[in-house]
Amino acid sequence: MSVQKSTDNAILEAVAELGTGPLKESSLVRSIHPLFSRVLQRKEIYLANHSLGRPLDQMAIDVQQALDLWYQDMDGAWDGWLAEIQAFRGRIAQLIHAPREDCIIPKTSAGQGLRAILNCFDKKIRVVTTTAEFGSVDHILKVYAQRDRIDLIQVGPDDQGVYHEEDILDAIGKGADLIVVSMVLFITGQYLTGLRKLISEAQTRGVRVLVDLYHAVGVLPANMEDLGADFAIGGCYKYLRGGPGACWLYVHPCHLNGSLNTLDTGWFAQPKPFAFQRPDTPYLSEGGNAFLESTPPILPYYQAKAGLMFTLSMGVDRLRAYSLKLQARLSKLLAQHDLQPIGHPDRRGAFLAIAVNSADAIASQLRAQKIIVDARNGLLRICPDILTTEEELGEAVGKLAAYGRRDN
Repeated sequence: MSVQKSTDNAILEAVAELGTGPLKESSLVRSIHPLFSRVLQRKEIYLANHSLGRPLDQMAIDVQQALDLWYQDMDGAWDGWLAEIQAFRGRIAQLIHAPREDCIIPKTSAGQGLRAILNCFDKKIRVVTTTAEFGSVDHILKVYAQRDRIDLIQVGPDDQGVYHEEDILDAIGKGADLIVVSMVLFITGQYLTGLRKLISEAQTRGVRVLVDLYHAVGVLPANMEDLGADFAIGGCYKYLRGGPGACWLYVHPCHLNGSLNTLDTGWFAQPKPFAFQRPDTPYLSEGGNAFLESTPPILPYYQAKAGLMFTLSMGVDRLRAYSLKLQARLSKLLAQHDLQPIGHPDRRGAFLAIAVNSADAIASQLRAQKIIVDARNGLLRICPDILTTEEELGEAVGKLAAYGRRDN
């Protein structure tokens, strides 16, 4: 346990070495890169940070701690495991400014969180969303519509590919029960800066709002107390560097008084699950624990620990400022080759999306050259992060431009 404590401290000490000023590449290379020594051994330029985030070395140590508890204590390991799950809830609550820790309900996927909310309604409801939601969210909503569980209204972009909050509000004009919308749209990277106003206006019309934070948390300030959304979903796979499985559902305290219950439940939703009581009438815990389900996974919350500690100690505002600096540099390099990212810089998340011919083919060609990007819906997506150097950006854009000219 003493080793575990000292390695945890290494993250805090490395961040402290940066001081309080704006982040600089030289300081990051000196103080932060050593925290990622294992993944930085890979001989590649990794620009898919909007997809799978790069893990800290500490992550493997944390996961081993979970396994050690199992080997050493067997069923006694649950004391330590449950404490780590609760710590996860606390870190997410701190990160998104949730008013209470029990507002955070651990889930294995964001889609699981969405289904938990859809399954709170005992009648068919009308759901408004956009055509740019993540594939899993889009798929789940369409399946519910196909099974006649919901009426689904999807709002598209304008002629420039831009989505407008006003169009979403217009879509609820004939009545709706729930809006499902992302703070940052996963295909284009568009940041819905008018989300707070949209949520407020929708709620005055009696419509509840679920916000997908997956492409926002860790790179944009996300304040649930300020936004006032009824629900939110998110996870640690991307910018929080926690890998798959460490996801969550946020439920506003106003819905944690027992007035809203989901069919997605299990024995961990009981007040004392390890008492193994079997009452004729199901009895739920108070607050957010009523949204827990069956036996939870354990390792994802250990996977997520180091990334959350790192993000919280760095500060999202600081990470956002450096992300915008890298995006500006990347945009300037792209402009030299007549390549223009879509969207306005102030309305982007953490990645740039570029409309190019044969985006999938170019992404594959770049990957063959150890430059890792991806493509979605005809858009090439590029996301630098704090481990990315300016030299890497220059090399990547040079290769991209060469493939783009060859394709044209």
